[in-house]
Amino acid sequence: MAKATQAKQKIRCAAIGYGASFNMGFNHGNWINGADGMVFTAVCDIDPPRVEVAAKDFPGIATYTTDEALYADKSVDLAVIITPHNTHAQLAIECLNAGKHVVLEKPMCITVEQADEMIATAKKRKKTLTVFHNRRHDGDFLALKEIVEDGLIGDVFNVEMNMGGFAKPGKWWRSDKEISGGAFYDWGAHMLDWLLHIVPQRIEHVVGHFHENLVWKSATIEDHVHALITFESGATADVQLSNIQAIGKPRWRLLGAKGGVVDLGDKFRVVTFVKGRQAEIMVPYKPTDWGAYYRNLSAHLTQGKPLEVTPESSRRTIGIIRAAELSSASGRPEPVPHEETLWL
Repeated sequence: MAKATQAKQKIRCAAIGYGASFNMGFNHGNWINGADGMVFTAVCDIDPPRVEVAAKDFPGIATYTTDEALYADKSVDLAVIITPHNTHAQLAIECLNAGKHVVLEKPMCITVEQADEMIATAKKRKKTLTVFHNRRHDGDFLALKEIVEDGLIGDVFNVEMNMGGFAKPGKWWRSDKEISGGAFYDWGAHMLDWLLHIVPQRIEHVVGHFHENLVWKSATIEDHVHALITFESGATADVQLSNIQAIGKPRWRLLGAKGGVVDLGDKFRVVTFVKGRQAEIMVPYKPTDWGAYYRNLSAHLTQGKPLEVTPESSRRTIGIIRAAELSSASGRPEPVPHEETLWL
């Protein structure tokens, strides 16, 4: 009897979307089941064959082929939305209004206005809204963040971030700007989330340079996106994400007042100064631990612990992307929406 009572107290979670790409529904289910206080109990997908796959992957779960059927299931406490980017806001608002907590796959959405509406709805319904920024727990980022926080390179004044290669974007919906939001809304959401933890300051403005249809004519997303971000201290960040980058460069290069860091692929080369003498060390990546996201969420929902990924922090990444888009169109620096209100 005690075991049954304990099981009922767990946060019962469902996935909306169980597509085959990257098997993210399957992965979320396992991460959820790996967190104390949570259990994966249901899947909803409009494609019946994918629902059948989910039922085989997680025997005994409830399955639905309509969103409305899932909303009506009062046993579901939390919904994880794993669908194309342009569907996130509507599904999240419907879930919140149905009385469920919501986890959104990144990016949070594709407009700041959508983010505002979701945040307002979550507050009104007194439900938790968060975004799956699992890559805050990537081993390279964890090691880099520790280097910065330990003061090995002093105050950071310049960050260079780069990802991409020279390859045609995939044929699935991520290459469609109307659905995905554009190239910056995919890996760019992770990159900007990382950046805001390396330089936790107010942003003065963003300059964007977006290049479209230079090479890949069939895709409607940008071939290359480039954002130059200036923070209140004068620190700057150069963020590039590209599908036409024939010659690459490291994912990370940081300069600080007392040294610098460069990414070598499996470790960081750190140059620092000790009593005026230059010293060089190699810092290996830490283990990656994506399950930590759900352990924090469970602790938040069951014990009232602070939420690691707040919806406001996720909205900020969307604001930076939007500012970069506006700047590329206007040819001038643009402010980040809501930036001033975060730093009062």
